[in-house]
Amino acid sequence: MMPDPGAPAVALPAHAGPASGDRATPNYRLLGLLALGHLVIDTNQGSLPALLPYLKAALGLTYTATGVIVLMANITSSLIQPLFGFLADKTARRWLLPLSVFLSSLGIALSGVAPSYYAVLALVMVSGFGIAAYHPEGYRTATQVAGDRKATGVSIFSTGGNIGIAVGPPFITLLLTGLGMPGTLGMLLPGLLVAALLMAVLPGLSRPLPARAQGATLAPKTMVGAMSLLVLVVSIRSWTQLGFTTYMPFYYLEVLKGDPRMVGTLLAIFLGAGAAGTLIAGPISDRVGHRRYMVSVFFLAAPLAVAFLLVSGVWTFVLLAVLGFVLVSTFTVAVVLGQAYMPRNLGMASGLIVGFAIGAGGVGATALGWVADHWGLSSALWISALMPILGCAVSLTLPEPRSR
Repeated sequence: MMPDPGAPAVALPAHAGPASGDRATPNYRLLGLLALGHLVIDTNQGSLPALLPYLKAALGLTYTATGVIVLMANITSSLIQPLFGFLADKTARRWLLPLSVFLSSLGIALSGVAPSYYAVLALVMVSGFGIAAYHPEGYRTATQVAGDRKATGVSIFSTGGNIGIAVGPPFITLLLTGLGMPGTLGMLLPGLLVAALLMAVLPGLSRPLPARAQGATLAPKTMVGAMSLLVLVVSIRSWTQLGFTTYMPFYYLEVLKGDPRMVGTLLAIFLGAGAAGTLIAGPISDRVGHRRYMVSVFFLAAPLAVAFLLVSGVWTFVLLAVLGFVLVSTFTVAVVLGQAYMPRNLGMASGLIVGFAIGAGGVGATALGWVADHWGLSSALWISALMPILGCAVSLTLPEPRSR
């Protein structure tokens, strides 16, 4: 086989690369910094839903105009990620890491003081481009510094993002309630600090790998059919996850007659348990196999989701936590499996899984809204709960990745 044409033109210091004759261990310090950048990126992404009501009131927007803000954010932050992945595979662009953290923070920070609706759209798109640029390069770099424990390393990186998604809404709400619309400027500080830290390590990231380690990377060809199936599997999982995060609060209030003050707690439990599951899933899937782990999780998710719809009281919170832990834990494993299917195009694989497949899952959430309008909220959630059965069936057809 020929050496991997997707191997980066710039790589890591020798101590972070594979060790000759030994199993390479993850570079936890660098993984931690990448995860910190991921946390800031997804804090900005997660803060937008909480910012929308304030923008709507400040600019006198309609619901349709507010929805266009969300659409522009999704297009720029998710659906174009494969393009950034393609560029990352052509040549490593480590400078995108600090720049994207800065841009994601700048767009959200200035949106609160934007003079017009169109200025808000432009700023949201700036933030979205930063979010889209960070993920493929970040996942690619995390994979390369994870040694032989790919899922473990990528799970550390992914956990930063999951924590950021959960932290974003309360963080920007705190700024807005305390300082008004100019409070969004506070989002710029974490971005500047972490961008500076990432800039500081760029010289180390620019050192080439030793020729021996670089030439040892032999990658098989892309498994196009397997990758297509995996994108479908992740889209199905995203349908379920977004279905629950979008409509579960309404279900809790309208069907279970729950306390409105507990809605934020419900989302925090689901997403927080998911962040823990992401971190724990890495070492487990490294031991049992990534494909086997994916199948097992889908096998468990449907009974847990159905049980959530059949209980009330404290069991609602317990089962929601377990469901979030199990369902969201596939996030890391899907990225690693996708990179195994596309070993010559690690950035493209990350963009397809993290951006396109999850963005496509958002279409499912929109369809579920139509179901809720016509057949009731419970129907939409029952569809979400049963979707993992289809995911399990499709995941059973996933082949094992080819060996290097």
